[in-house]
Amino acid sequence: MNENREHQCDVLVVGSGAAGLSLALRIAKHCKVIVLSKGPRSEGATFYAQGGIAAVFDESDSIDSHVEDTLIAGAGICEEKTVRFIAEHAKECVQWLIDGGVPFDKEEDSDDGDDSPRYHLTREGGHSHRRILHAADATGMAMQTSLQDNAHNHPNISIFERYNALDLITEDKVGGDKNKVIGAYVWNRNEEHVEAIRAKYVVLATGGSSKVYQYTSNPDVSSGDGIAIAWRAGCRVANLEFNQFHPTCLYHPEARNFLLTEALRGEGAYLRRPDGSRFMLDFDERAELAPRDVVARAIDFEMKRLGADCMYLDISHKPADFIEKHFPTIYRRLMDLGIDITKEPIPIVPAAHYTCGGVIVDQRGKTDLKHLYAIGEVSYTGLHGANRMASNSLLECVVYAWSAAKDIVKHVKNVDMPPSVPVWDESQVTSSDEEVVIQHNWHELRLFMWDYMGIVRTDKRLERALRRIQLLQQETQEYYSNFRVSNNLLELRNLLQVAELMVRCAMQRKESRGLHYTLDYPEQLENSGPTILSPMK
Repeated sequence: MNENREHQCDVLVVGSGAAGLSLALRIAKHCKVIVLSKGPRSEGATFYAQGGIAAVFDESDSIDSHVEDTLIAGAGICEEKTVRFIAEHAKECVQWLIDGGVPFDKEEDSDDGDDSPRYHLTREGGHSHRRILHAADATGMAMQTSLQDNAHNHPNISIFERYNALDLITEDKVGGDKNKVIGAYVWNRNEEHVEAIRAKYVVLATGGSSKVYQYTSNPDVSSGDGIAIAWRAGCRVANLEFNQFHPTCLYHPEARNFLLTEALRGEGAYLRRPDGSRFMLDFDERAELAPRDVVARAIDFEMKRLGADCMYLDISHKPADFIEKHFPTIYRRLMDLGIDITKEPIPIVPAAHYTCGGVIVDQRGKTDLKHLYAIGEVSYTGLHGANRMASNSLLECVVYAWSAAKDIVKHVKNVDMPPSVPVWDESQVTSSDEEVVIQHNWHELRLFMWDYMGIVRTDKRLERALRRIQLLQQETQEYYSNFRVSNNLLELRNLLQVAELMVRCAMQRKESRGLHYTLDYPEQLENSGPTILSPMK
């Protein structure tokens, strides 16, 4: 094997968003870190997050209130210990971001020289107080840029761009424990070959799997890789039936993935029908500030009832200078598309946005496998329950990055570097001349997942989805066995695996709760908990 086909490090971090980079920066003083980025290092869900990050900074707010709001939004199946753990450590972890240079907006009258500047806090759906720190309407971009710059300048962090994690390497490959992870096989997209990375610890921070749906606010990299990789290696998963559909994604042919932050509704935007009438009060007394599952279902219902292509989000009743100041990114982007949000409403549709379930972890981010951690959207911590509350996702990333980092640093010096691992065998495969097969299967999957596993479900729809997934899995596995890997093939393989897990979770839940709404079981059960799937069964 060429020397450059195998790498080694103390900790391999798969994913370069808020979770992965936060952890890398926290451990880099103590060990060598390799961070894998599937595309350019900024291309992840963090970069596109607009709203902000939730934490109790206001004296009139409280941790108890943050906990209570999260539990209510999670529709009764959040794990309260986890919710409290995250809320209690929110402020110190957000302060770490501030100390690292993230420029959250301050109040106009806040003295820049003050040791404790007052940050401008906004409010979003489900929150009873203003507790969202933000950088205008591009918070994720500000966080990602700051974390990237800090990681790029750290001598102990190497970022490998355009690398896909292919599968985890367990110790049984070198005669040891099949439940212990010692690295990963990775696809170098720059040179188009498979390499191995040996590591004392591996951390999955790959984000969610919303690309399984036809309409999504997520970037193309959100293909469920970490969930599929962990499942294949033997990790349990939970709550994958709870896929959050963001209520307000721009409906426009030139910008299908453009999200319209919940902060618009937090600052007074109304949802309107095509005739201009408001409709949210017909569904919930909290109107536009109801939790996302309620708002998304209301929009979906009105679109189907009226046969409309979209609904409308309207903030034009607010002063123009207020809109331009608070939402500069959205204002400029929509002006480029010919929509002046200071004068007219914005066409919107719901779109798949966030994966509330994932790989089961404990409070330190540890999975079922030794030396494997999962943090951020790829994981199931118990924070979100049946519905994620706005701006808790970036918070979960940084709190679990801190918690996992603390655990890794405690043990890393006492762990030996794993031995060299077997070479990836490509001797029996050829290059494909039929990429169109992958593209066709990909489009088919995303379309039927939208139709059968979308905002409203039935048993019959779920059964149809599972049958089609199994057929596509068979085709894709044959393809995977015979041809050299490619980015599209790897993502399709992972998306099919995660789609199967999503549908199986949904089939197990015989009730409607939070983001899982089924016409066959419209009521909530009295006693309910997480849906857990185990690959060992």
